[in-house]
Amino acid sequence: MNIDIKKFGTTLISRQSGKEAFAAFQPILKDALETEDLIIDFNGVITFSPSWGDEFLTPIVRIYGDRSKFKNTKNPSVRAAIEILEKANNIKFNIID
Repeated sequence: MNIDIKKFGTTLISRQSGKEAFAAFQPILKDALETEDLIIDFNGVITFSPSWGDEFLTPIVRIYGDRSKFKNTKNPSVRAAIEILEKANNIKFNIID
């Protein structure tokens, strides 16, 4: 399953909007097959904060583990947020750039 993050906007900065995006996306995530990878694509995202990511990405990584894969993460904002989330939550994001 591909998740195009820019569908939620190109400037993703608040914890509340990350929480709302995750809640809205829950029904789609539940349809993911048990063997299906989740490809989370940051193409087109301009600004990405750790708070938004913590509400949206951290639960995905906790639930789907290595099946969650991240691409187009070279934007400095995205890269920095992922590094912060990895350290803060003691988890590893599977980057497939």
